[in-house]
Parts: sequence; C-alpha cells; structure tokens
Amino acid sequence: MHEDALRKLLDEFKKGEKSEYEVLDALRHLPFEDIGFAKVDHHRTLRKGFPEVVYGAGKTDEQILAIAEKITGKGHNFLVTRIGESVGTKLKELYPDGEYHEAARIFALEIKPVEKRGYVLVLTAGTSDIPVAEEAAITASLLGCNVDRIFDVGVAGVHRLLAYQSMIEAADVVIVAAGMEGALASVVASLTQAPTVALPTSIGYGASFEGLSALLGMLNSCASGVSVVNIDNGFGAGCVAALICARGHKIAKELRDKT
Repeated sequence: MHEDALRKLLDEFKKGEKSEYEVLDALRHLPFEDIGFAKVDHHRTLRKGFPEVVYGAGKTDEQILAIAEKITGKGHNFLVTRIGESVGTKLKELYPDGEYHEAARIFALEIKPVEKRGYVLVLTAGTSDIPVAEEAAITASLLGCNVDRIFDVGVAGVHRLLAYQSMIEAADVVIVAAGMEGALASVVASLTQAPTVALPTSIGYGASFEGLSALLGMLNSCASGVSVVNIDNGFGAGCVAALICARGHKIAKELRDKT
C-alpha cells in the first residue's frame, strides 16, 4: 500500500466512509503476506520508498506469477530480476503494460507513475557489459530516476569517454559497468563530483576469474568517491543510485521549504 493510499484510507475512516472492519481488512497484510513459499513484504514501500523487488533466479514460473499477483494487487509497481523467457512471456501476457527486457532478464511494470528525481548516467566499458548495465538502468528508472545510457566507452579508447564529459559532469550519480580489469570506474570517478557506483561484470578472459579481477580493481580504486556492488549486480547498482537521488531530492526540498 502506497503512503498516499494509506492516508486516503485513514481519511475515509475519519469521515465515516469506511468502517473499522473495512480499514482493518485493508491493513491486514500491511506488514507482510504469507503465501507459504514466500512472505511478500507489502510494508517495504513505506520503509524504503519503493516496493519489494523480486529476485527471480531459482524460483519457478508459478511462484513468480503468484508473487506478482500479490504485489500488483496492492497497487505497487512490480520489478523482477534474473528471469528467463518463459516467465517473462507469461508476465507480459498477464500485464501487457509491463515490459520484458530479454537481454537484461528483467520484467518491469509501472502501475503508479513515479516522480522522477535526479539524473543517473549508466556507462559501460564494452558492448558485452550492456545486459548487466541495463538491469541497473531499468531499476533506477522504475525507482524514480531520470536515466541516460552511454555504451562502449572503455579505457582501451578513452577518447570515446571524454567525448561525453559534459553528461558525466551533469549526472547526480554515475553507474559504471565494466569487466576485464574494471579500470573505467576509476577514470570516471576522476572526472566528476558525483558519486560513482562501480558495477563489476563477469566479462573477460580466463584470468579475470568471472568478474573477480574487476571487483578487486574497483575496490582498490585510487579515485575517491567510488562505491562498489557485487559482480553482475545491476539491480544493486540501480538501487544505490536511486536511493542517493531520492535522498538528495528530499534534502533539497526541505531546504527550499525553509526559505
């Protein structure tokens, strides 16, 4: 239940438009709803500002569809990551307004439009990093950020990156998806005052150890202002960026209200 929906419910109770029983029934599953194999966290929107996001890997199609029904039934936006074509197609059939992103392995449905706040720029070192970067971009967008993407600007041709320096400087948060040695995050962080979220990917030859080399390189960045999420964790990167933007928007609004 969204905060504004909760306020509306309480207002209807105060006006006598809803009985105590109707209010209690509406709030019955507010903390969480136990459906046996999952406990759907309907309270998360009030705590975090966005609803529960479902990690699809390891879940059956039926489990994902059941969780989707519970989340969307409360009027929440729905995001599920790491899904295959089978459940993606089924979700698209049930929720035609949603979008299944095959490369990113993600399904996103916006039931309630989210106010856009802040500007997130998603960069990739190479084309092979795009699927993980798209997971980050779609997540940040559904969680309320304005998002732009720039692909294939890795350090093997750093002049490509510098061509977009004005966009990098304008961003509130920059997400950098890179495999191999992960050097792009350090370069980007040296060009901007904005927080840089380093997103290591599992792209690279044998000694990259499926992203471990990029992860360690990003953790050891000599540039300041770099935070690092786990290997291929596009959702985590998008979530961090959205939280930064939301917090900055809230602080700016509070300062404006005081003047």
